[in-house]
Amino acid sequence: MDAIFNVIAVIIAIASVLASLGHAGYLALLNNAANKRAGGAPVAQYVRSRWAVAGGTTAVSLLAWLLTSGNFGMDVVAIILAAGSGVVATKSLQSTQAKYRSGG
Repeated sequence: MDAIFNVIAVIIAIASVLASLGHAGYLALLNNAANKRAGGAPVAQYVRSRWAVAGGTTAVSLLAWLLTSGNFGMDVVAIILAAGSGVVATKSLQSTQAKYRSGG
């Protein structure tokens, strides 16, 4: 039973890392586009203000993944940390995309 719980914890942690890296990657792309474009200073300023969130969620999700190598109790802590950081990263990514989404 502990092995199954550990696999679940690892999957949640990996999903959290992917969500966090997705947010950081989107910010990097947005920053690159803003720096190449005249008048992109407000967007670049916004991106700079969001780096702390992206870095924090990435660090916490990586910590959660690291904690999955422990016992059952550490797996529980890892799931809580990974789920929390994954939710924050996903919400942050969605709010940034909504703010700067072009009409297509």
